[in-house]
Amino acid sequence: MPTPTTRTAVLVSLLLTATLLALPAPATADTTRTGQVLAAALAREDQPAVVARRKLGESVEGRPIMAYRLGEPARRGVPSVVLIATMHGDERRTRWLLQTLRDGDPVVGIDLWVVPTFNPDGLAADTRANANGVDLNRNWPYRWRDLDGRYESGSGPASEPETQAVMAFLKKVQPQRILSFHQPLKGVDTDTKDRAFARRVAKKLHLPEKTFDCGGTCYGTMTSWYNHHFDGSALTVEYGRTPTRKRLVKRAPRQVLRIFGAAYGGLEWGADEAA
Repeated sequence: MPTPTTRTAVLVSLLLTATLLALPAPATADTTRTGQVLAAALAREDQPAVVARRKLGESVEGRPIMAYRLGEPARRGVPSVVLIATMHGDERRTRWLLQTLRDGDPVVGIDLWVVPTFNPDGLAADTRANANGVDLNRNWPYRWRDLDGRYESGSGPASEPETQAVMAFLKKVQPQRILSFHQPLKGVDTDTKDRAFARRVAKKLHLPEKTFDCGGTCYGTMTSWYNHHFDGSALTVEYGRTPTRKRLVKRAPRQVLRIFGAAYGGLEWGADEAA
């Protein structure tokens, strides 16, 4: 089966050939259209798993917050899932997992949205907070409190554009499951809405079962907001401080898909490593 790299190389060759053939003559509507079609095909080949893209909004500094849809959204009965990473900009490694799913082969048996970078300004600055100094996981409008310091919660509930963008998206999609990936506490929060599911996630991802109580009560968190307002369940997944690229790129994507009974559709992925 041709790999994404091979397919891309073929399309590049076709695009160059079409361009060279068009050089002697003035551009026409037909040649322009051919170039547009080939360019669109190249974009699809770069991310063959992506069936839709959505700009959810912008950060304080104007960076886009993007969501990518994978899987089989038109297939009845498949689980609807959202994966979110980099809510805290200095917890940057978990986005490798989501980027691998986005940039890999098509997946089947799931309707999946991935949001690799919730906090693009924090990622750029390597800070926990956004550009306003707000911890985006204390800014959600459920059990919000006026917090300062490391957990600065903003001027009010959902005061930040990043929170507003992702909140509107989740209200619209209302997935059955949300996994919110963080670092560095290394564990899965099993003191949550659906404990059996949390234990399944911990087992599949080879992470310990833990309770994340924020030292008492977790105020203004995304998972608590979603679990309170919607039928689906949201769960916090914490990797360690320095999970390896091999773990997050080679192993974790398949492990995440298996949580939901999904899989890669491309033959070249296979099961070359143990879950």
